[in-house]
Amino acid sequence: MGFLLAACSTPCPDTVAFSAVEQEKTIASLMEEQQEAWNQHSLEGFMQAYWKSDSLTFIGSRGITYGWQTTLENYRKSYGNAELMGTLQFDNDRIEILQDSSAMVTGRWNLFRSADTLSGSYLLVWKRINGEWKIIADHSS
Repeated sequence: MGFLLAACSTPCPDTVAFSAVEQEKTIASLMEEQQEAWNQHSLEGFMQAYWKSDSLTFIGSRGITYGWQTTLENYRKSYGNAELMGTLQFDNDRIEILQDSSAMVTGRWNLFRSADTLSGSYLLVWKRINGEWKIIADHSS
């Protein structure tokens, strides 16, 4: 993995040269923060990794939904208290930098609760927006 470089006639905050390894570590760290927020029962903290836009795409067992606020509300409906939230664990299989400002993450999630354990897979599309990595599409099953 080498350096990804971009040329601009003016400063390009989203295309600053970073090694792919650095970008992968940054995304992994953001997912660790997201997992910690969930395990502290903070849906708002968990949602900080998502693009705060009506164009955010979420695909889950209920189909396709759009929007940051809609995604948050759906999480609130399904995981409205600490017992329902349980303890989340992400296991990334692969973080792949696609371009200097986009990435794809695949892996498995496990949710450990007193009544049961849920698990599934995810494919996340990340994009660097205004210098920050954000999830712009989430397909979790």
